[in-house]
Amino acid sequence: QVQLVESGGGLVQAGDSLRLSCAASGRTFTKYVMGWFREAPGKEREFVARIIVSATSDTYYADSVKGRFVIYRDSVENTVYLQMNGLEPEDTAVYYCAATLSPRLGVITTDYDYWGQGTQVTVSS
Repeated sequence: QVQLVESGGGLVQAGDSLRLSCAASGRTFTKYVMGWFREAPGKEREFVARIIVSATSDTYYADSVKGRFVIYRDSVENTVYLQMNGLEPEDTAVYYCAATLSPRLGVITTDYDYWGQGTQVTVSS
């Protein structure tokens, strides 16, 4: 089992930055996939970014956040971060961290086996 705990959400103004954290504990391996998704009111949960936790730390982003968001990890703390810059009202959503120990692309919800509880991000205009 893998436990995921997100933190770092909040209320900010358009153009501000936030950093979300996802701390992983429990069963971990040297190679796995961690991702961030978000769910806005009345919309389906959508992919934001993912990182393959390995020697290369390959990353991939949704077009809507590319160039504004950065996903990275701290291997010592076993934590993955989502640095969000240039936030827009359209980024308002509950953000979820997810993980899988399987070798999957990590861009759809069904790729993941473990989920955090979510953290609210609200961007005012």
